[in-house]
Amino acid sequence: MSGERSGGEGGERSGDDRGERFATRAVHAGLEPDPAYGSVIPAIHQTSTFVQRAVGEVVEDFDYSRAANPTRAALERALGELEGGHGSAFSSGMAATHALVTGACKAGDHVVIPGDLYGGTYRLFDKVLSRWGLQYTMVDQTDLDALAAAVRDDTRLIWVETPTNPLLNVVDVAGVVARRRNALVAVDNTFATPANQRPLEDGADAVVHSTTKYLGGHSDVIGGAVVTRDFALHEQVRFVQKAIGAVPGPFDAFLVHRGLRTLAVRMRAHAESARAVAEWLRGATGAYDVRWPGFSGMVSFRHADAVAIAEATRLFTLAESLGGVESLIEVPQAMTHQTVEGSAAAVPPDLVRLSCGIEAPEDLVADLAHAFARVAQRAAVSS
Repeated sequence: MSGERSGGEGGERSGDDRGERFATRAVHAGLEPDPAYGSVIPAIHQTSTFVQRAVGEVVEDFDYSRAANPTRAALERALGELEGGHGSAFSSGMAATHALVTGACKAGDHVVIPGDLYGGTYRLFDKVLSRWGLQYTMVDQTDLDALAAAVRDDTRLIWVETPTNPLLNVVDVAGVVARRRNALVAVDNTFATPANQRPLEDGADAVVHSTTKYLGGHSDVIGGAVVTRDFALHEQVRFVQKAIGAVPGPFDAFLVHRGLRTLAVRMRAHAESARAVAEWLRGATGAYDVRWPGFSGMVSFRHADAVAIAEATRLFTLAESLGGVESLIEVPQAMTHQTVEGSAAAVPPDLVRLSCGIEAPEDLVADLAHAFARVAQRAAVSS
């Protein structure tokens, strides 16, 4: 992939100068041996401030950790290298979303958002940013003609999720870019990760992640990221990052960076689990509208006893979030997507969303089979 650039302030080192494959780049991205002792993994700079050589004279722009920190800068370089742009790290995925939108847009601008999207993203646009004069139109982005019709002269940003959350619809990023007119295109790449798709290569202007999910990969950190193709947009995002201060602490940045190093192998394992689960669900009594995009570990299906199924599993833990090495199960309407109730993005109450982890696929299938059998048995007894 050409044109990859490091994140952080300054440097534009290519991540693909030697033609390395993604799995190789994921292991090495953003990492340089510690200059003081030569440790393979750089030190965690757990500090709030930095000594200045003289008044106003700082080392590599490091004066205060809200503005910049070496551990965070290493993560930002890695994010930029893997997505092919300029990376900025945040304290959560929603903080990253907020920084990109407020950095790119002003009051009165118009944004096009998906008709199927994460509840927190909808809440941000509908309950927060709209109060400051930002307008939005919700549209099914799998219908590119409908998308084109929704783009106006004052549309500043098209916000894309692919695969979408929670219905797992896949959106043609290049098709959206072709219909953008003068708008920027930003893609939430949380579900796919750069191991599976790199939207900047398809012409998108920015990529957003909840690094809490697959990039961190171990359900032990909250974080977010923005990667931009254009350096001027990157500087706008960095300004908001510094001004608002929703940044990850050094240890959080370290944890996400550590997760990146195993991203390629984990995503293959997640997909192997999801494939087995989706194949089983397509033949399971009571399950219908089974969806798996063909990559990643996300699977959704519908079942009349969705709540009972979600409460009957053992290996699939009943919890919000996704992308960790352990498998999770949830009912979006009652959990992650309560905020979209009553809107055009409302979620069916019988929808179940699975985040398939890296356990043995056979064990995950057996767990679901046992849950389905228990629910069917209870239904038979009660009838």
